[in-house]
Amino acid sequence: MAFQNQSTSHQETNKIDSFLQRFYADLLTVERDSPQTAETYRLSSEIFLHWCEHQRIKLASITTQNLVYYMAWRGTEEGGNCTPVTIAKDLSSLRALGDYLVRLGIWKENLALLLDRPKASRTLPKVLTIDQINNLLASIDTSTYSGMRDDALFELIYSCGLRISEACSLLIENLHMNEMIILVHGKGDKERIVPFGDQAKEKLVKYLNEARPHMVKDKIVSEVFVNYKGEPISRKGVWKRFQSMESLSGVESKVHTLRHSFATHLLNGGADLRSVQELLGHADLSTTQIYTHVEDKQLEEYHEKYFPGHQTENFDKIDE
Repeated sequence: MAFQNQSTSHQETNKIDSFLQRFYADLLTVERDSPQTAETYRLSSEIFLHWCEHQRIKLASITTQNLVYYMAWRGTEEGGNCTPVTIAKDLSSLRALGDYLVRLGIWKENLALLLDRPKASRTLPKVLTIDQINNLLASIDTSTYSGMRDDALFELIYSCGLRISEACSLLIENLHMNEMIILVHGKGDKERIVPFGDQAKEKLVKYLNEARPHMVKDKIVSEVFVNYKGEPISRKGVWKRFQSMESLSGVESKVHTLRHSFATHLLNGGADLRSVQELLGHADLSTTQIYTHVEDKQLEEYHEKYFPGHQTENFDKIDE
């Protein structure tokens, strides 16, 4: 089996690459993980396997103590100064790798399951105001085909709370204009139905009728959003377009912030938590509950700004 014999660094690197290719294929076909998840696990496992090589530890000889040392090393400067969130992701990768090693018969049990997940402080997601979102969208030059696409793309991401991958993979057949709903394939290949509003419909119609035919030309493309070559737009392409919007509008943000803003604006408008959970495609309600903390933070800021409370100047006026 790979990595059982100590040899030259070049030979070990080739063995690691070959092993990781098989591991990646297993994640896709056996575990049915998404390509994004599989790639994350592959990259994290690559760091771990090279660490084992550097420490001269054979895969079959790894102990729980070795795994603890590795996780601690990841938090050091040499190991990348990783945050608890990243280390938690590393642990998920190790557990996936452990399952694979057990199936191969290299490990008798998944040792990574014996490690505790590090507790990470959860930061509140940044949320844009409606004015800021309007400024972002207003920065798009809709006189061009790519501008018409961007206008429809980012409007839909915001009005439906989509992840970038969900917007990129949205199929024409899952876009129902009359009903004003889309069928979204989310994480874990889970499907959900999300409605969109009149503004999104108007922009989609303009893009689909005026821009997209010129972009795809005679190609048959299943995805709704395409690049200038008429090919499905990539996540990287979406990020680049959004960076341009940031620069032009002066609004500092990330594409995923549109999804956070969608959820928070729904809750501020009176939507119940369960409905927002369904619209976002969260498997666990606790994931959605973080947006209620965003509301709490806003309430604290409003209270501090507008409620005079026990300020000294008020007592002075009473004393008078």
